[in-house]
Amino acid sequence: MGIRGELFTNQVNLDKRSYYFNVKENRNGDVFLQIVESKIKDGQDERRDIVVFADDMQSFLGGMDESLRAVEKIQKERAKIRAEKKAAKEAKYAMGGAPDAEKPAKKIYRRKGESRLVSERRAERKEFSGRLHVVSKRQPDSEKTEY
Repeated sequence: MGIRGELFTNQVNLDKRSYYFNVKENRNGDVFLQIVESKIKDGQDERRDIVVFADDMQSFLGGMDESLRAVEKIQKERAKIRAEKKAAKEAKYAMGGAPDAEKPAKKIYRRKGESRLVSERRAERKEFSGRLHVVSKRQPDSEKTEY
């Protein structure tokens, strides 16, 4: 028997946390699994542990296995939904609505207070290059009026 009754120890390091799986034996000879989560928060080591006795391990591991299958199923469903949304979005913005088009159709942005029809007409009339042409409203010097 090792230090503090340890029979077996396994460590799993993740990004900001470490997990320790310790199989131990107490003074009465009972074997149990101790799961310890350790993380550093605000410069201090924070530790939490769970103890599962040998009699309950099969039920505990059965619950863990069922939870793992549920998580995998949920992740697959969400990935499928994301892929469907992405395909629908690409089809919506593709040129001419064809899914195999090379460039997506240009998205039309409305100005504040502008209706959808006005913004579509503005986009049809003129391609917006992102540059503004400023025209001065000043009158030539010969036609200036003094105030």
